[in-house]
Amino acid sequence: MAATSEPAERRQQASIVGAAEAVVSSHDGGAQSALPGVLADVPVAVLVIDQVAGTVTYANTAADDLAGNVGLPVAIDAWGEAAGLTDLSGSPLASTANPLSHVASGRPVAGEAVRLSTRRSSDEARAAAAADDPDQVLWVTGFPLSHDANEQRLSLVVFLQLDDTAGADDPETQLQALRERAVVATDIAFTITDPRQPDNPLVWVNPSFTRISGYGYEESVGRNCRFLQGPATERKAVDDLRQALRDEQPVTTTLLNYRKDGTAFWNQLSITPVFDGEGTLVSFVGVQTDVTERVRVEDDRKAAFAAEQAARRDAEEAHAAADAARVEAERAQSRLALMAEATSTLSATLDLDDLLDRLATLCVPLLADWVLITLVDEHGAVSGSSAAHRRGMTQELRRFAQLRFADLPEAAPIRRVLDSSEPVLVPEITEAILAAAAPDPALREVMAELGTSSQLTVPLVARRRTIGALTLVAETQDRRFGSDDVDLARDLSRRAAMAMDNVRLYQQEHSVAETLQRSLLPQLPEITGVTAAAHYLSASSSADVGGDFYDLLHLPDGSVGIAIGDVVGHDVAAAAAMGHLRGLLRACAWDAGDGDPGEILGRVDRLVQGLHVAPMATMVYGRVERPDSPGGSWRLQLANAGHPPLLLRAVDGTVRLLDGVTGLLIGVDSTRPRTSRAIEVPAGATLIAYTDGLIERPGTDMDEGIAALVTRLADAPVDADPAELCLQAVGTDPDRRDDVAVIAVRFD
Repeated sequence: MAATSEPAERRQQASIVGAAEAVVSSHDGGAQSALPGVLADVPVAVLVIDQVAGTVTYANTAADDLAGNVGLPVAIDAWGEAAGLTDLSGSPLASTANPLSHVASGRPVAGEAVRLSTRRSSDEARAAAAADDPDQVLWVTGFPLSHDANEQRLSLVVFLQLDDTAGADDPETQLQALRERAVVATDIAFTITDPRQPDNPLVWVNPSFTRISGYGYEESVGRNCRFLQGPATERKAVDDLRQALRDEQPVTTTLLNYRKDGTAFWNQLSITPVFDGEGTLVSFVGVQTDVTERVRVEDDRKAAFAAEQAARRDAEEAHAAADAARVEAERAQSRLALMAEATSTLSATLDLDDLLDRLATLCVPLLADWVLITLVDEHGAVSGSSAAHRRGMTQELRRFAQLRFADLPEAAPIRRVLDSSEPVLVPEITEAILAAAAPDPALREVMAELGTSSQLTVPLVARRRTIGALTLVAETQDRRFGSDDVDLARDLSRRAAMAMDNVRLYQQEHSVAETLQRSLLPQLPEITGVTAAAHYLSASSSADVGGDFYDLLHLPDGSVGIAIGDVVGHDVAAAAAMGHLRGLLRACAWDAGDGDPGEILGRVDRLVQGLHVAPMATMVYGRVERPDSPGGSWRLQLANAGHPPLLLRAVDGTVRLLDGVTGLLIGVDSTRPRTSRAIEVPAGATLIAYTDGLIERPGTDMDEGIAALVTRLADAPVDADPAELCLQAVGTDPDRRDDVAVIAVRFD
């Protein structure tokens, strides 16, 4: 039989005890038929002995490994001989006062050592493998399962085996380790309840239950085990436990329970239903462990245990007050945690629908079984809503919202809250209240489907304006709202309303920014012989505006002006400065007519510095003259004020850099003269101008960015038009951190 670790043995012992108790709880013996399914594969040898007949009536798989395939029932001594069990001196158990005989006579055995002789084992395979090993020592623990003489008199025997590493060469060490294991095996409290009796009472508890709880056998049997609960026992855990019992499902949970003397302890409880051979539920088997020390190290339980310890030192009157203080501390801690989570969660989004979903998730199921969030406009009309239910029920919630908002009488809590901006608490919704608040039978029907027992509605108020209402609803009477819930819901609603109003303000700013941007960036004019397109992306997180700009001018002499620039900054202020700068450039270019681009940039620089209309900026301005004859080349004069060089894409798709044109940034030194360069532009070629946001990346050189841009444009289809080239130039980079403006102009 393979050795197991101590924690595993504790679990195995719990399973064994639970199954054995199932035998006790079934007077007709039906639960005993479930033993093979429960104990068959646990790696601890288990026997059930009939005290009257003195026979082994059940042996699990591990026990069969000891004795071989012995037909049951079989006499106790015959089973021991088949298993090769002897006392420590090597004498057969049948010739001694052995522990199996003690258990068969109804006496408990707290732990006695026996020897497993591998040479006498009926398992030939195991005997061959252990031929060179010494005999192993087993520890026998047994106890009767019945207390009533009218019941079937059975006993349970458990064999524990020593680990190979626990001092195999030292017999005293072996025996000491086995004794310690025996203590472990009996250090688990277990209980049996009978669901066939009213209120599912306890029908049996073991001595460990009395040791842990302080309640004796007679004080426990006949009562539902809820007598262990107290003022700070978590209701959610109790509700989950009740639901599992109703569903006849196994459940494991940890509860704050109370001993007989009033002290609290954390009880890890596992309950398993037991069915008879016909599938009828006959009992629940509970295994309980005191895990107080483990729970006490958890941060969120420190305050509760500090209050509990203080209460123990006070008088009876102070003890009750300390319990109330501890419960309040737990509620305050949960409230602070909820408020902190609400602040961080709700402020992390600027999308209203996402915010409403987050608010509903915070409320359900922590604060309510379901929730309805109502938004209204400045006239009080419903402008939006969101809902959530702990059981889903999406269709029912949608139907409820439609019916509710279609009919909001004065008695409806939502209407009262919106009119008064004060909370409305309905601890219990009676038929009279329901009839007044929901006169529509269809509405009452869907409310019954959702479950409506108690309701709390609080206003959503931000910046002295009521923007909606938050409605929390409890399905059943097990959960009722009170004054404490009102305070908590109001705190949450204030944070939620402020987050919603921030979203509203952001959307307003966003709308203003979009309008400003549309007014600042031009609509490209239609010019004969020229095809143009432009694209703009902003890096600003608060508004879709920035300091980059482009422009295309049809000058009085028939030539074409092209400009692109970048004002320092990525916000509304930069966009405003960009508007001033673009206006100055347009005025200078139009007034100069056929003037040199370098002189035009110099004049713009002097105006910018003299009028203080903008910070520093980069800029390129080019003037393109039409060809002398159809199909001839266009003539470009180009000046640059610290801006990245333009690109020229030929008809065959090749791209070249128009470098060699440099100059100081606008706003640095207006006295320095600026020059321009003349460039021939073949018919059908496309001129591409861009800002540095298109080529700059963290950790990379600008030349690398320009080379990558050239590659992207060269990879575009040969017949790509300017709009396609703009998109090809921008690409799909998700990590862009600067504004981008690009303009492409094809000269036909």
